[in-house]
Formats: sequence, C-alpha cells, structure tokens
Amino acid sequence: MEHVPELEIRPDEGMAIAGDVVIPLSAREIDLLAAMAKRENRVVRREDLYRIVWGQPLRAGDRSIDVYVHKLRVKLETAVPHARFIHTHVGFGYRYGAELSHAFHNQATRP
Repeated sequence: MEHVPELEIRPDEGMAIAGDVVIPLSAREIDLLAAMAKRENRVVRREDLYRIVWGQPLRAGDRSIDVYVHKLRVKLETAVPHARFIHTHVGFGYRYGAELSHAFHNQATRP
C-alpha cells in the first residue's frame, strides 16, 4: 500500500523534499507553500495568503495566488503522483494537508 511521504520544506534552500525526491521551487512558490504548511489542515483565504507572501492586500481580479498554487500542484504531483498536498475549498481558499490521491482511473478502468 502506498503512503504519502512527509514533505520537508526548506525555504532557505528554495526546495521541498518528499521522501527522496527533491522538488526545486521558486522563491514565491516556497513562500506560498511554507505559509500554507504553517497552517496545516486549516483553510487559508486567498486574501490572507497574498498578504502573507506578497506583503500587501490582494487587488480585485488578481489571480496570482491561483497561478502559483497551480504551479506548486504541478511540481508536487509530478514528484509524488500518488499524493495531494494542496486542496481547494471553493469560495473559501486553500488547505495544505498530505493525502493519498484518489485518481479517477485505475488499472482496471484505463482503456
């Protein structure tokens, strides 16, 4: 049975490590990931994440948080495809919490 490796976040080195996989991240990505991880399993509003990471209020229509969350998800899910670390709570914000991914397809359903 697969398990979710613990994600070690190293802000000073600009990387995260999941098991034995090193995930290089940009400065904004690591700051965003660290901000969410500090509030593990709690939903954090987009406005609060922007204020924490960018140091200013989120402007109306600014989608920076969503773009960076997408980039983080791609990198994390590429490194650890059977796990999800960032979860969207529509209308509320994002939550960091390591969980096994429940992919729609498995070997029996693939064409």
